[in-house]
Amino acid sequence: MVENIKNYLEELKRFTSQKTEEVEQFRVKYLGKKGIINDLFLKFKDVPNEEKREFGQQINNLKQQVLQKIDTLQNALNSQDKIEAKLDFTRPGIPLGLGSRHPVNVVKNKIINIFKKIGFSVADGPEIEDDWHNFTALNMPEYHPARDMQDTFFIEKDPDMVLRTHTSSVQIRYLEQNTPPIRILSPGRVYRNEDISSRSHCMFHQIEGLYVDTDVSFADLKQTLQYFTSELFGKSEIRMRPSYFPFTEPSAEVDVYWGLETETDYRITKGTGWLEILGCGMVDPNVLKNVNIDPDKYSGFAFGMGIERIVMLMYQIGDIRMFTENDIRILQQFSNEF
Repeated sequence: MVENIKNYLEELKRFTSQKTEEVEQFRVKYLGKKGIINDLFLKFKDVPNEEKREFGQQINNLKQQVLQKIDTLQNALNSQDKIEAKLDFTRPGIPLGLGSRHPVNVVKNKIINIFKKIGFSVADGPEIEDDWHNFTALNMPEYHPARDMQDTFFIEKDPDMVLRTHTSSVQIRYLEQNTPPIRILSPGRVYRNEDISSRSHCMFHQIEGLYVDTDVSFADLKQTLQYFTSELFGKSEIRMRPSYFPFTEPSAEVDVYWGLETETDYRITKGTGWLEILGCGMVDPNVLKNVNIDPDKYSGFAFGMGIERIVMLMYQIGDIRMFTENDIRILQQFSNEF
């Protein structure tokens, strides 16, 4: 019987409840007329005389523990009732502010949706890249000076591994695993070690496009970019200036005519009305050879742009640091964007 009392004490320690009904059931179980305590007292007469003293003390101790437990639980319930009595559950709750998409993601999704309409799909790849996919396969061997324009972060234990400097590495991986016709976009984070100004960042977002097929021409590239600028900016007048990229030949910088209707237009275009938005060109034959695609049979074009720059142009944001400061006043302005 003493062992049974010890089990009851263990049960007593484990029991807890925040419901009045459960506490009352617990009280009746132990202190009711047919409860455990009365049952133990009824069995008291059957206990040998030499054990009565200890057994009686155990019963009284159990009863005191039960009374204290019930008192503690009831006090807690009464306190909770007093708190709830002061609350008006009919009052409207405190509104919770809903989050919104970051402006970089908003514009990225808009660009993707524009190109999806003409058959482009999205490809993804690793941000930690090897030298072949990030540089060499893109017509930038180890001795090539163009690498200096894309200084990045190397892993000391394995200098062959870098943080990618552009999403062109995704295009190389896709070309290695697929055959033309190919029409892809490769958005994502890229990394460059740039300390040229207080506004520069080591990480930014880029989106690149690639189209490889038979008989792809520079005219196809220009028409595609005219369609893109018209859909995104509502402006279809563009100009293409000769430029240099090691992975395209010929290469060009693309400007869109922004206009000079407001003072802001004069400021952001420096009085010219033109804004540079992206770089592009025809895929260099060496790049196609590096991925085992016959450059005599296939040709293609590629283009790329920094998403932050496009966002700044579209929403007239004057400082690139606003994208990473997470100022709620900036982000709230995009709560209706999708």
